[in-house]
Amino acid sequence: MNKEQFTEEVLRAEKSLYHTARSILSNDEDCADAMQNAILHAYEKLHTLRDEAYFKTWLTRILINECNQILRSRKPTVSYEEYFAAHVQEEEHDSEIFRVVMELKKNYRTPFILFYIEGFSVREISQILGLSQSTVKTRLFRGRNLVKQGLSEGRNP
Repeated sequence: MNKEQFTEEVLRAEKSLYHTARSILSNDEDCADAMQNAILHAYEKLHTLRDEAYFKTWLTRILINECNQILRSRKPTVSYEEYFAAHVQEEEHDSEIFRVVMELKKNYRTPFILFYIEGFSVREISQILGLSQSTVKTRLFRGRNLVKQGLSEGRNP
């Protein structure tokens, strides 16, 4: 893979990378840092990519590692009010879904977003997160149930 192909693939995956980073990190600045570091590390380690068909999966795994590194180093704390205020511009229904998904524990939220928002397969998610496919399926099942439960609790009959 040459420099131009690398650039094209990164640009193609940019939106997906942002959504993945946002599912782990709480603010845009951290997401931007993680994405920038992931792209830099990917370019430096491009020779380790075995199959170009898995570039997006490989880059997403690097991004998740960068996000986790930022979490370990910064230990950010954001109040619920600040977090919710940052997302007020969402539509009412979408913001409720967004809120419920973002309230999931990280081990359910990340596979949920990778599968339902980014369109990764269970096999790809298992590779990205270093989990078995059955664990990914279980987390997706539990995540769906938690989202359904959170949405039904949010509605006043």
